Amino acid sequence: MKKYILILLTQVVVSQVAQNQNNIFYAKEFSKDISLYKAKSFVIDDLLGASNAIVKFEIDPLAATASGELTSLVYKCDELKKEGLILGFYGDYWNNSGIVYQGYGFKNLPKEKALELLQKLEDAKTNFTKYLQDDSDNNNIYFTYDDLTFLIYKSTETRIRVFWNTFDAEWQDIAFKRTKRRFEKKVK
Repeated sequence: MKKYILILLTQVVVSQVAQNQNNIFYAKEFSKDISLYKAKSFVIDDLLGASNAIVKFEIDPLAATASGELTSLVYKCDELKKEGLILGFYGDYWNNSGIVYQGYGFKNLPKEKALELLQKLEDAKTNFTKYLQDDSDNNNIYFTYDDLTFLIYKSTETRIRVFWNTFDAEWQDIAFKRTKRRFEKKVK
């Protein structure tokens, strides 16, 4: 009897964990390849929309942070005249039962907004370098853009933390620079 109850409880817990909660999807790996795979359906479903016609589009991962918390991708669809930057966020979550799972979500920035944001980040880092260096790790700057919040501080290098929905990701400077350089090259 105890075996049956244990099996039943296990199934209930597994089914509760397997539910999609708060529009955060489950993920098990944090890599550019996995981001590319998952972002393709995001582009089709959320950005380009359903079509009976054959629609061509490009998507390319630009950079992933060392921690795997943030991946940047560029997409372009000439037929629908849509292009932009996708930020893929990954992180750990706890459900009401205390079970840890990994979730992911994508934030779209159309081309013009993406260019504006990348330049604003670059300008903030440049214009406040002295302030950030004066008291490393204690002097901080932040700003919001759309529904994203960016916290910039200096440790051994310039750090950018990105807050979006329930995600808190660190965008290392090298990954940010690679994203900016590759995105500008792809869309011009």
